[in-house]
This record gives sequence, structure tokens and C-alpha cells, in this order.
Amino acid sequence: MGDTILTPILILVSWTLIVWAWMYAKRIPAMNAAKLEPQQAEIPGALQKLLPPEAQRVANNYNHLHEQPTIFYALVVYSHLAGVGDATNITLAWAYVGLRIVHSLVQGTVNIVTIRFSVFALSSLVLIAMAVRNLIAL
Repeated sequence: MGDTILTPILILVSWTLIVWAWMYAKRIPAMNAAKLEPQQAEIPGALQKLLPPEAQRVANNYNHLHEQPTIFYALVVYSHLAGVGDATNITLAWAYVGLRIVHSLVQGTVNIVTIRFSVFALSSLVLIAMAVRNLIAL
């Protein structure tokens, strides 16, 4: 596992689907406890005010997994297509995936913002390194 730069994409996509299941495992019981009807979630963000923060953390992280990782997906696909899927970029891709998983676990459990931000910032630096390596390879 990990001998191709595309494999980290599969793992991050799989992690995103795990977080999706985790989100509903937290959210549905919280909605039931608050006696909320599904229709009350009609407007994006409406549940933010109706459910306790611990029921929202994983949902927020699920959303985060659809934001910055889109840059990661594009960089990895570009690296692969441009022939820059070397050992260093593969290592950077795995580092990014690992950091995003740590970010999810922090946000979904203890949600200590300084730790969460530090992990996010480090993952951003990994993306920057990947982008710079691809630019240099032009």
C-alpha cells in the first residue's frame, strides 16, 4: 500500500465516508433527544442553533473534509498526470491524509481549537510543499 500517489486519495475519500457515518451516529440521536423533526434541517446550518455543540462537531468536520481537501485531490491528480508522483510527493500526500485524520479526531472529540488549528496549519504547509514541488517540476 502506498506505492502510488493515488492511494492517499482513496484513503481520504474512505475516511470522509467514515466521518459521514460518524456524523449521523451523533446527529440523529441528538435530534431525537431534542425532539426535532427532519424538516427543521431544511435550511443549511439550521441545526447549529438547535443541537448541542458536541452533536455538531463531527458534522462541521464532515463539511471541512469537502473544503481544503479539494486542493489535495487536485494536487495529487496533477502530480500523477504530470509524472511528479515521486517518493517525496507520495510521502507528502500520506502526511496530509494522516494530518486530516488527526484533525477529524480532534474536532470530533475534544475539539481543542489550538490543537485543531495547529494540525490544520501543518496540513496546509504540506499542501504548499506539494504545490511548490509541482511548480518546480514544470
